[in-house]
Amino acid sequence: MAIAVVGSTNIDMVAYAKVLPESGETVKGEDFILGFGGKGANQAVITARFGVNVYMVNSIGDDVFGETTLSNFAKENVNTQYVSKVSGPSGVAPIWVDGEGNNRIIVVPGANGKMTSEQVEAALNSIEDLEAVIGQFEIPTQVTAAAFKVAKAKGALTIFNPAPFEPIQDNLLQNCDWIIPNESEFAGLHPTGKKPIVDSEILELASYLKVNLCVTLGAAGAALVIDGKVHRVAAPIAKAVDTTGAGDCFVGTFTFGLISGLNPIQAAELGTKAASLSVTRLGTMASYPNTTEAQEMLNIVKSGS
Repeated sequence: MAIAVVGSTNIDMVAYAKVLPESGETVKGEDFILGFGGKGANQAVITARFGVNVYMVNSIGDDVFGETTLSNFAKENVNTQYVSKVSGPSGVAPIWVDGEGNNRIIVVPGANGKMTSEQVEAALNSIEDLEAVIGQFEIPTQVTAAAFKVAKAKGALTIFNPAPFEPIQDNLLQNCDWIIPNESEFAGLHPTGKKPIVDSEILELASYLKVNLCVTLGAAGAALVIDGKVHRVAAPIAKAVDTTGAGDCFVGTFTFGLISGLNPIQAAELGTKAASLSVTRLGTMASYPNTTEAQEMLNIVKSGS
């Protein structure tokens, strides 16, 4: 059983400050972390920690960041057979985190922007027992669309995270099984939607997109549409210190849950548990449940306790 993540890899440069600067202002920071990130890489790592075979499909630069990215994937048991090296810099993401754990992120794609449709088509066609493909908007959209077309032809589940937000093109949308936006991305997809997001708006968007929809709601958990009804899944109470990467943690965990036999509500419960733990720790991948914690969460969800 294999999952492929067709997406981005970045080096995260995270600065923490009680208050973030306004235009032209300098503030004193509290801490700094240089770590591994990128929405695709984040989703691949958390999925691998649940013990499944995960392939990363990506391009890295011919720089030190590219080499360290490969080393990190090896440590995390993510298969890098389909990670290619291209000339130029790898992707980076300068991140600011305030005293409440909220973040602001600038993503500089670098090598991620050099991924090609031919690259991902060849990769996915080579992977046996492919059960699911995860995609996002941090690589060229036409590349993700090509990946999902191959995935559907192979009978694999497709899960799309529309972040950073942009409109979803029809050639991508028609091959999406699940779309997982957060509240901001939901507002982009449903321009008349308001916070807090109400059930009627979730149903409207699911009907319009004609896909399975799961909306992540931060501390409020998640809401998903099943058989024309909205089901809300509460998140464990958590003191957030850094929300960076929490959405990716949910997406990867939710995907694992679906292909491992959980129903969608159980998969969302597992996702909220993993994401809620991640916000209590600093960093991105570094904040995710380790393999022991992941197994404990899975056992709890399976037992219904």
